[in-house]
Parts: sequence; C-alpha cells; structure tokens
Amino acid sequence: MPYSRIVSQLRSAGCVFAEEEARLLLAEAPGPAQLAENVRRRIGGVPLEYILGWAEFAGRRIVVEAGVFVPRRRTGLLVHEAVALLTAEAGPSAPIVVDLCCGSGAVGAAILCRLPRAELHAADIDPAAVACARRNVEPLGGQVHEGDLFKALPPGLRGRVQLVAVNAPYVPTEAIRTMPPEARLYEPALSLDGGPDGLDFHRRLAAEATEWLAPGGRLLIETSERQAAGTAAILVAEGFGVRTVRSEELDGTAVVGTVAGPAATCL
Repeated sequence: MPYSRIVSQLRSAGCVFAEEEARLLLAEAPGPAQLAENVRRRIGGVPLEYILGWAEFAGRRIVVEAGVFVPRRRTGLLVHEAVALLTAEAGPSAPIVVDLCCGSGAVGAAILCRLPRAELHAADIDPAAVACARRNVEPLGGQVHEGDLFKALPPGLRGRVQLVAVNAPYVPTEAIRTMPPEARLYEPALSLDGGPDGLDFHRRLAAEATEWLAPGGRLLIETSERQAAGTAAILVAEGFGVRTVRSEELDGTAVVGTVAGPAATCL
C-alpha cells in the first residue's frame, strides 16, 4: 500500500497527523498484509500506540499494551520538574522516587533514564498496567507494585520518599463522554475518571502523601490549566507549600507541593 494512499485514508478518518502516522505504520509493519491490517485498525479508531506497541515519551520509546493508558506528551512536564528538583537537591545517597498511578511506567522510566542512581518505585491498581510498567521500569532497575495509591508501596518507604510524581485520573466524570473516541472507547475508564470535579484522587493524594514523604519532600501532581487552582488549594489545605508550573510547549500543567522541612533547633 503506497504512502499517499495511507495518508489519504487516515485523513478521511480524521487523523490530524496523517502524514506522521503513515510513516510510522509503514516503518513498523513487517509486511504488506500486516500493514493493511494496521491501517484498517487505525481507521477504525484504535489508538496508534496500541497498534505500534509503543509510544514516544520524553525522548524514548515506552512499551504500551492494549488497555493501558497511553502516556501524553504533556506529562513530560512531570519528568522535567522531577529531574530538576532532584538534581538541584542531590545528596550523597540515592533519592527515593515514587511514580504513582504509573500506567505504563512512562514517568518513572523517563526519570530513571536521566537519574539512574535513583531508587524508583512505580505503582498502579490495574494489573494490566502493572504488567506493562514492569516491561518499561524493571530493566532500568526500578520496582513496580500493584495496589491502591500509597497502599501499594513497601511499608519501609514511609517517611523516606524524596519525591512522588503522579498522573492520577483528573477528568471530571461527565466530561469523559466528550473525550476523543480513541481515549474514551479504548483506554480504561479507571485511568481517566477523576470524580465529579476531577479532583477526587488529588484529595486522597494530598491527605496521604505526608506520611510517606521525607521532610522537604515533594508531591508533583499533573492537572489541567483549568483545575490547577483547585489542585493547589487541596494541597495548601493539607499543609503543603505550593507552586504551579506550566509549559506552553508541552501544553502541560502541574502543581508542586512541598512538605515542611525539619524545624530549626535553638541552641
């Protein structure tokens, strides 16, 4: 099947990046029959990443399996902020970093690639996501756990974690029906639905994180530009120092919460 025909079919199906997708489909298909099948599936709405078996994220290929949340470009902001903070505050010991609601493990894997000495723990409640994350994180030396938010982590991490990076679900329940079909129909609802206002998980994270973070530790939460003030207010109410970061290039927004450091001692 020629490139021009694939582009035409993808455009007709509403694929915005038809030319780029056509090049990837051509490059990855082992033969004409598989190429035709892959094009058919993409025209039918199957996410490109599921067809290819990988997604490009933060400069590397991340294994993505069907039924696992596809990492978005905007989430690269979490990686950038995490690496900048951990580098600026580097000490003699390896920092303990947690990637919660890890999905494919994209955030944790990208952090480990930049900071290979970090002790990284990734966790998700979905067994399919955990299996996928292990393919991305464990070859780099990280660990992946299955469970509900912090309950998934080894108890020995309590009070010792330098940084928690989270891309928890933050789409308001009623807004899911307006999402593009490839997300709404193919990605698991539990990776999208953040409750009535989209902030249910942010409330849980803020309430539970201080038990796990070391003094001065950071909680990085991806949110939307519209919801950022709500996410920030939730963290402030739990005693975090808060700042909001925004990348126009990535179209990403995150709120960074900092746990108070140890109190000064008067001599």
